Amino acid sequence: MKAALAVLLSALLCVQNAYAMPAKEYIVYEDTAELQENTEEVQEDTQQGTENTENSDTAAEESRETVSEDTGGTEGEAADTQTAGPEVSAPSAILMEASTGEVIFEKDADTARPPASVTKIMTMLLIFDALADGKIKLEDQVTTSEFAASMGGSQVFLEPGETQTVDTMLKCISVASANDACVAMAEYISGNEEEFVKQMNERAKGLGMENTHFVNCNGLDVDGHVTTARDIALMSREMITKYPQIHDYCMIWMENITHTTKKGTTEFGLTNTNKLVRQYEYATGLKTGSTGLAKFCVSATAKKNDIEMIAVIMAAEDSKARFKDATTLLNYGFGKCQVYKDEKQEKLKDIKVKGGVKETVPCEYAGSFSYLDTSGANMAGITKKLKIKKSLDAPVKKGDKAGSLVYELDGKEIGKVDVIVSQNVKKAGFLDYLKKVVSRFRT
Repeated sequence: MKAALAVLLSALLCVQNAYAMPAKEYIVYEDTAELQENTEEVQEDTQQGTENTENSDTAAEESRETVSEDTGGTEGEAADTQTAGPEVSAPSAILMEASTGEVIFEKDADTARPPASVTKIMTMLLIFDALADGKIKLEDQVTTSEFAASMGGSQVFLEPGETQTVDTMLKCISVASANDACVAMAEYISGNEEEFVKQMNERAKGLGMENTHFVNCNGLDVDGHVTTARDIALMSREMITKYPQIHDYCMIWMENITHTTKKGTTEFGLTNTNKLVRQYEYATGLKTGSTGLAKFCVSATAKKNDIEMIAVIMAAEDSKARFKDATTLLNYGFGKCQVYKDEKQEKLKDIKVKGGVKETVPCEYAGSFSYLDTSGANMAGITKKLKIKKSLDAPVKKGDKAGSLVYELDGKEIGKVDVIVSQNVKKAGFLDYLKKVVSRFRT
């Protein structure tokens, strides 16, 4: 009996030591087109830092219409800075590629200026957030308050007590730039406009919009209501990448809504304030704005050959100039840029866990990968290298880094995506080791 117990304890110690050995080795898989499991093993003691680098053409007719929307703010001051690129007449502008967030061109992009109705991008972003969170539904009926109905400037003439669906309100905001619909939605989501504006500023802070301060939800003229071309690009990118369904609204050219009030039923026509929707072949949105203080602004989005651009123009002299500048930037971007997107990241194998209650743990990629090139490089030369640990030491937490998928172009690293653990694995205790020993003796 003692001999058997000694053998059992000896086996237990061997198993425990085997499972407790530190995991430091990596396996490297290399490929050109698709990852081919093979060959090279390397030992490393240092962890790689977390890094997820996400890393022409017809011009539109210039608009002959001047669009006037009520919005406002106060102009700030900043150094006049411009990167190499096309000439734009507006004092502030920026061109950003949507999938990577890389800036292709900028001109005085950090000067705080009144954004006019471009403010409504943030208002619509919060509406879509509320929809995504299940707080509201598109078919919900929204009642217009006296305050909402009193808004001046661009509006759809909602009357106090009138109800419209969230879906219709979104059309009124995105197409007709309706100030009254903005306030009605702000009150519906947050109880009052003041609370909604707090959420707007919190959302802006979360997006890294460092030079933005909202005072209202529609951009009507008021002191201190300012943002920058860069910050507008950031919130525009969040909108179109997180909620691409916004294009279903902002690409509407004309549509009627129905007013139903105590006075009866009437039709009201919405016409899009963004003339690029009709005049620029690749246009996908997004929002215009103008007032005496803000002059003429636009955040113009467009997509061509799977490349999506965001061109922001602020304080243009007239409507025609803002659309011309936006078109110039978009054409410049499409002519200069190419984007690589890894749409088929290979399936990952489970990784061994040492000293854990489970022997393996599944892994996943922390995100997708895209790379923007502006030099005309041959993107077919991009190679991938999967560098992943041979094993992990317990305990393992969901989200722990287990390796990375590295992308290289012409032998130079252009970015990587982390490989992370998708489950928790607790550290094994004495009883867990005992169970493993017993199960081995049984088999």
